[in-house]
Amino acid sequence: MDTVKLCLKLGAAKAEEIPVEKLTFEPELRKLCEQNACGRFARNYTCPPFAGEIAALVAKLKTFQSAVIFQNIYSLEDSFDFEGMMNAQQKHNAMTREIANRVYTALGRENALVLSAGGCTLCESCAAQTNAPCRHPGEALSSLEAYGIYVAKIAEVSNMKYVNGKDTVTYFSGVFL
Repeated sequence: MDTVKLCLKLGAAKAEEIPVEKLTFEPELRKLCEQNACGRFARNYTCPPFAGEIAALVAKLKTFQSAVIFQNIYSLEDSFDFEGMMNAQQKHNAMTREIANRVYTALGRENALVLSAGGCTLCESCAAQTNAPCRHPGEALSSLEAYGIYVAKIAEVSNMKYVNGKDTVTYFSGVFL
C-alpha cells in the first residue's frame, strides 16, 4: 500500500514518508494538555490522561519504522476565525478517519497507527465525561500531540510548512507503519 499516494488521493495538500527515528518526541507537551487550553483534558478518551502514559505512547510509536505525515491548509476569514478553524479541523479529521479506515482494512490495526489533529471530536460530548464506554472505538483517533509529537518540528522534518500564510490554518496527521 502506498500510503503517501492514498493521503494525496483522499485530499491531503501534502504527504511525506519519513523514518520514525527522525522524529523528536517531547513528553513535556503533556504539560500543555494538563493546562487544559482546549478543554479536553480528562474529558475525552483520546486525550490525556485517558490516552495513556506518555512514556508508553512514545515507546509504541518507536516500534514503527516510518510515518506518513500529511497536512491540509484551510483559508480563514481572518486570524480570529475560531469557527473556521474548528470547521477546518473537522474536515481534516474526517479525511484522517477515512485514511485510517483504509489503512486498517489493508494492514490491520496491529501493523499501523493513525494519529490526528487534536483530540477526537466525533461526539458533541465524549462518553468519558459520564464514564460510559466510547461510542465510536473503531473511529476515535488520538492526536499527534497526545503521543508527544511537537507538530511544528514534525513539519520541518517532513519538508512542510507549519504556517502557510495569513488567514490560514494548517492541520497535520500521521500514519505510522
